[in-house]
Amino acid sequence: MGLRTGLFLAILVLLLDQVSKLAILEWVKPAAAGIPITGFLAIVLVWNRGMSFGLLNLADAWVPWILGAISIAVAIALVWWLTRARRWLVIAGLGLVLGGAIGNLVDRLLYGAVVDFVLLHVGRWHWPAFNVADSAITLGVIALLWDSLFGVRESRK
Repeated sequence: MGLRTGLFLAILVLLLDQVSKLAILEWVKPAAAGIPITGFLAIVLVWNRGMSFGLLNLADAWVPWILGAISIAVAIALVWWLTRARRWLVIAGLGLVLGGAIGNLVDRLLYGAVVDFVLLHVGRWHWPAFNVADSAITLGVIALLWDSLFGVRESRK
C-alpha cells in the first residue's frame, strides 16, 4: 500500500512539474525582466545548470551528467526506502521528494538544465528561482523531518 501511494504521489508531482514547465516555456515565455504577479511574486525563466539554490550552476558540460547520475541514485534509494515505509507522513514525504527529483532529472536530460520560474522577493532581496519539483522536494523533506522528530515510534519487541 505504501509503495503504490508513494509512487502515485511521485507521478502526480512529476506530471504537475512537467506541465507547469511546458506552460512557462511554450505559452508564457516570460521576458528577461519577468512578469510581476504581486509585490513579492514574479514569473521568470531561469536555466539552473546546478543544484538547489544555484549551487554548481556552471556552464561546464559535465555538470548535468554528474547531477543526473546523482539524481538517479537518489531516486533508486528513495524507491527502496518507500518499499519499507509504513507511516503515512514518510510515504507522502518520500513520494514528494521522488517526484521532484525525477521532474528535475527530466529537465537535465531534455535541456541540460532545470527550468525554474517562480521568483519570490521582498524589496531587493530575492529568493533563488524555483519550480514545482523544488517545492515538492522541500515539502517532502519537511514531512520527513517532522516525522523523524515528532512521529510516533513503534516499539521493537
